[in-house]
Amino acid sequence: MKLLILVILCIWLANGLQRVPLKKHKSLRKTLRERGQLSQFWKSHKLDMIQYTQECSAFKDTSEPLLNYFDVEYFGQISIGNPPQNFTVLFDTGSSNLWVPSVYCASKACAAHSRFHPSQSSTYTEVGTAFSIQYGTGSLTGIIGMDQVTVEGLTIANQQFAESTSEPGSTFLDSEFDGILGLAYPSLAVDGVTPVFDNMIAQNLVELPIFSVYLSRNPDSSVGGELVFGGFDPSHFSGNLNWIPVTKQGYWQILLDNIQVGGTVEFCAEGCQAIVDTGTSLITGPSEDIKQMQNLIGAQPVDGEYAVECNNLNVMPSVTFTINGIPYTLTPEAYTLADSSDGMQLCTSGFQGLDMQTTSGPLWILGDVFIGQYYSVFDRGNNRVGLAPVAS
Repeated sequence: MKLLILVILCIWLANGLQRVPLKKHKSLRKTLRERGQLSQFWKSHKLDMIQYTQECSAFKDTSEPLLNYFDVEYFGQISIGNPPQNFTVLFDTGSSNLWVPSVYCASKACAAHSRFHPSQSSTYTEVGTAFSIQYGTGSLTGIIGMDQVTVEGLTIANQQFAESTSEPGSTFLDSEFDGILGLAYPSLAVDGVTPVFDNMIAQNLVELPIFSVYLSRNPDSSVGGELVFGGFDPSHFSGNLNWIPVTKQGYWQILLDNIQVGGTVEFCAEGCQAIVDTGTSLITGPSEDIKQMQNLIGAQPVDGEYAVECNNLNVMPSVTFTINGIPYTLTPEAYTLADSSDGMQLCTSGFQGLDMQTTSGPLWILGDVFIGQYYSVFDRGNNRVGLAPVAS
């Protein structure tokens, strides 16, 4: 009887969910590598495209959530207005605003992407509040408007969003996405705008105040992944979901117990804070810790990246993140990125140094390299994150 009830519950959870297919696109890193421009990009930009929150004490002049546009590969489709205008967006758990380029933006980056035409939407309302996000290599500015937003069959009424009117420099010029749809907590939202998911909840568009993310790490798969609003899909994971409390309601921030390399505790021995972030492709941590980790796994610096010998994957150590008492292990195949360049196979480390120093200490970021191995459920109703191994 218990088994029958569980099966019925799983069927109920899997049905009636709003599913957003995620397409996997070429990352900017790969594009630049193919052009032979990666080394020059690192020399001129380093990590200045990263965006931080005010709480990050080392970056007091910035005001917005983390955005690692350089590596992200997973995007989905939304529409704004009536009749609908379509956009490719990054669904980002590391920020909270929705923005797309405006037709009034003359920047090269805007011209290379889909732009919103407010005059062509019968449901558009001008709000007019100034919108600004500051990045290390430039800025994004615009105004706030309001219209209906449709996400895979769900239409959110009276959603405020930003229309970028200036995207100077090359920050977004080569990005595959038009804009960003933030899925973090309201406290990170610029101008106090209510995030899209919060409006979904308030307008009773979802069964449960939950969304979940599946990312395929299979390079040969035609499916990039799936974002589910209103619950989760048990077919995407094996075993049970393990729930971890959110420690700070801004990012989806949790506590890491420790990080082991090859079975030995090497980092976060007394615990540290981490973010589960779909907007960051790699796993990041304090620069000095990551340098040590690269050394432990045998990675060497090459053109701004850390590379490993592809033939050595079978002898490299596993890396385990212990969270709420549960070990989450990444094999070398899971934490390295295999690619080809000029006919040669290249394997790069999925770890990257990034110093995000907050009042509660440094933050680690569990990005797509981690989420690709562990199905991730974001529960706003109970302020917790659920993790389980991705189904084979």
